[in-house]
Amino acid sequence: MNRYLAFVMLALLAACGEGDKKPGAGPAAGPGAAPPPPEVEIVIVATGAATLTQDLPGRLMAIRSAQVRARVEGVVEKRLFAEGSDIAAGTPLFRIDARTYQANLSAAEADLASAAASFSRLKPLLEIKAVSQQEYDQASARHKQAEAALARARLDLENAVPPAPISGRIGRALVTEGALVGKGEATHLATIEQLDPIRVEFSQSYSDMLRLQQAVKAGKQKAAKAAQVRLLLEDGTLYPEPGTLRFADLAVDPGTGSVLLRAEFPNSRRELLPGTFARVRFPQAEVEAAIRIPQRSVTVSPLGQAVMVVDAEGKVNSRTVKTGGMADQDFLIESGLKPGDQVIVNGLQKARPGAMVKPVPWDPAKKPGPPPGAVPPAPTAEAKPADAKK
Repeated sequence: MNRYLAFVMLALLAACGEGDKKPGAGPAAGPGAAPPPPEVEIVIVATGAATLTQDLPGRLMAIRSAQVRARVEGVVEKRLFAEGSDIAAGTPLFRIDARTYQANLSAAEADLASAAASFSRLKPLLEIKAVSQQEYDQASARHKQAEAALARARLDLENAVPPAPISGRIGRALVTEGALVGKGEATHLATIEQLDPIRVEFSQSYSDMLRLQQAVKAGKQKAAKAAQVRLLLEDGTLYPEPGTLRFADLAVDPGTGSVLLRAEFPNSRRELLPGTFARVRFPQAEVEAAIRIPQRSVTVSPLGQAVMVVDAEGKVNSRTVKTGGMADQDFLIESGLKPGDQVIVNGLQKARPGAMVKPVPWDPAKKPGPPPGAVPPAPTAEAKPADAKK
């Protein structure tokens, strides 16, 4: 009897277990079941037109720069501008003690009046032969000298208030009130620089230029429209506004073997400052039917360049490639890939040759996450949850 009751209870428990199971649910994975294949982000290789570019180092500089210097000797009485402000051409910048120059101007005016009166009296006398021609010529020369002395005195008085020679942003004052300037030299007072637009000077190797010209002549590439260039800042970000190529030197620097180039970029927000080092993305040639892949998908080893590709079965394979230049931030591939290949961009640390993976499309706008194995920072006392105090 006891055995019969035990058998009935086991049957009831088994029936309850089957009833709790959801419809369509498969068998639970055992402890030895294989995990799903990891996801990797891929791009599908395709051909298309591309512009071959080269990132060349350059330095930013003001398109115009003017040094404000003292043209007369004297003591600086006052600075008339705000340091670091934008000023217009002709704005008064300093006031130098002008009492001496004002006195010189008054003396020159009096001397001119005297010379003019003498010259006026001699003119009618010359007509009646009352004075000699020599006396008349001497009076005329003295009159002209007095006019020149008056013009010089006026100029000295004007130079006691040095104006801005150009429009732009003025830097710090290099002299203070009470300083003696113009004593034996034209003292440097301040510097004005025009920053909008701003100029970038960079150099390109003449050997690269010659190689590209030969490729264009051979029909392998087309000449690029090099009038528009882009700017890469020191932190690697791309300056949003394109620039224009303005000048290319006609001679090669014998010391560097390169040609000097100049470009101009809009700078209305004054984000670019002179003296900054940057890289200019310079278009070199147009390539048709080119294969381009993201730079981060190419690995370099002592054996050469390679990429990881996913075949039709979802298996990872290593593929040796040969790059042939850059198109913006992408590599141009000369050999090793064909249209339709699935190249891994993100997830290379999970992709081993022969391993199974799940390819998903790569999103260029998505920022990559932290590297595998990265340990998050420990929370500070302020960031700890409330129950952590318990």
